[in-house]
Amino acid sequence: MPDIIITEFMDPKAVEETAENYDVHYDSQLVDKPDELKTLLSDARGLVVRNRTRVDAELLNTAPMLKVVGRLGVGLDNIDLKACEDRGVMVCPATGANDAAVAEWVIATAMMLLRGAFLSNAQMLNGEWPRTEAMGHETAGKTLGLVGFGRIARYTARLAQALGMKVVAYDPFVSANDNCWKKITRIDELFALLRTADIVSLHVPLNDTTRHLLDDEAIAQMKKGAILVNASRGGVLDENALVAAMKLGRLRGAALDVFENEPLTASSAAKFAELPNLVLTPHIGGVTIESNQRVSQVTMDNVRRVLEASK
Repeated sequence: MPDIIITEFMDPKAVEETAENYDVHYDSQLVDKPDELKTLLSDARGLVVRNRTRVDAELLNTAPMLKVVGRLGVGLDNIDLKACEDRGVMVCPATGANDAAVAEWVIATAMMLLRGAFLSNAQMLNGEWPRTEAMGHETAGKTLGLVGFGRIARYTARLAQALGMKVVAYDPFVSANDNCWKKITRIDELFALLRTADIVSLHVPLNDTTRHLLDDEAIAQMKKGAILVNASRGGVLDENALVAAMKLGRLRGAALDVFENEPLTASSAAKFAELPNLVLTPHIGGVTIESNQRVSQVTMDNVRRVLEASK
């Protein structure tokens, strides 16, 4: 039986390097084969997942030899950390490996929605020439509001400032004395940030305190014509509240890379239909060719380190 199980896609080179010293079972579709996964885990010491594989107590009970879970990314809401701790299983996210990819996605989508002209394809292909209505806004001088100010948000802030944007941030878990605030305006209340920002970008984990952090009441605080960007976790945003606000014309646009239910299906996506200023992407904000290589390498390094130490 294999030493390490990999259930979702990653860079093949990192797999090949690890396979030189460990028996590795790599199947990018294994996430959709729960019975096979449970059988393979009976003797496995390492498990590598992305965001779709649920690592809960039920799965862990089928893996008595497991020592480490490597997370190809940074979000841990699909992993029961308490259950892992109780069983002595170390959880290792690929911290920092996809910061640039997510930050670039945030800035790129915000700029696209601000400018507006990039959403003119359908009209152009229909023989229209919407030059006046496609006239949008410049990025320089706009205010970017970051909800959460961890590593990715700080990277996003640097990119935004390079474009001439003002950056404000809300994060009650980062001390007011932290050096990260030297070049950023710290705002103490979420609603105050929402009333200030031209673009609001979400950068918080999903937990009991952040679920639907942006609900209808919060979205109502946003400036009319503001843009909302979410590349954190789908449940942080009340999608129905967003749709309602966009249908009323309160927001200029929104970009979503994450959703309350993933993968998004035709039925769950139906509520987003006919919203012209909406950008939807398949949880790909943190995944580029380069970041996939970095994330894969960091994750396998973490897994190998734990397994070596546990011999």
